[in-house]
Amino acid sequence: MKEKLILKAQELRQHGFTTGEIADELNVSMDTARWLILQKTEEVKVEAPVDFAINWKSIGGNSTRLSYVSGALSDIALTHGEADVVCGIAVSGIPFATVMAEFFEDMTGIDTSLAIFHPNKHRKDSDDFDDEGTISTNFGTVEGKKVVIVDDVITSGKTVKEVIHTVKDLGGEPTCVTVLIDKAGLSEIEGIPVESLIKVSRL
Repeated sequence: MKEKLILKAQELRQHGFTTGEIADELNVSMDTARWLILQKTEEVKVEAPVDFAINWKSIGGNSTRLSYVSGALSDIALTHGEADVVCGIAVSGIPFATVMAEFFEDMTGIDTSLAIFHPNKHRKDSDDFDDEGTISTNFGTVEGKKVVIVDDVITSGKTVKEVIHTVKDLGGEPTCVTVLIDKAGLSEIEGIPVESLIKVSRL
């Protein structure tokens, strides 16, 4: 398994992916993505970070399963009240958010927009994240809206924190964060509840 991840990380790097994009694609932490990339040089003998690689291709590769999971995430999110916007974090949160916006409309009768957040880690290959990401102007806006934030996996919570700050800075009100898998075991970030279908605990 480790060898496959190393090869995949190096292949993605050769295709121009940033470390952040590689971390998202493989559903590992930034530290693990860096470690996987460094394994191509024989002289590097750094111990691997403790992490779990998540492969949810059986869901993402099937529209029916993706719809069922998005329905479950919608049901959980609605326990925190209705929302006007579902904001998907690029790249893997977008499919869930797209289907969830439709579920929200069906369940609440409220016109629900789709917003897309591009994290800073996709724009810079650096540890120094002075700037936060951005909400795409091609989709729904968050200003004056109640917003549900959606991603596939939380590893550290850093990207979700970035989204929360951006939504608030733009005048939106985050109601909750929903994810398929929470590797950090978080119940809230910046005072916003975190809901997941699966929480991973290290013993």
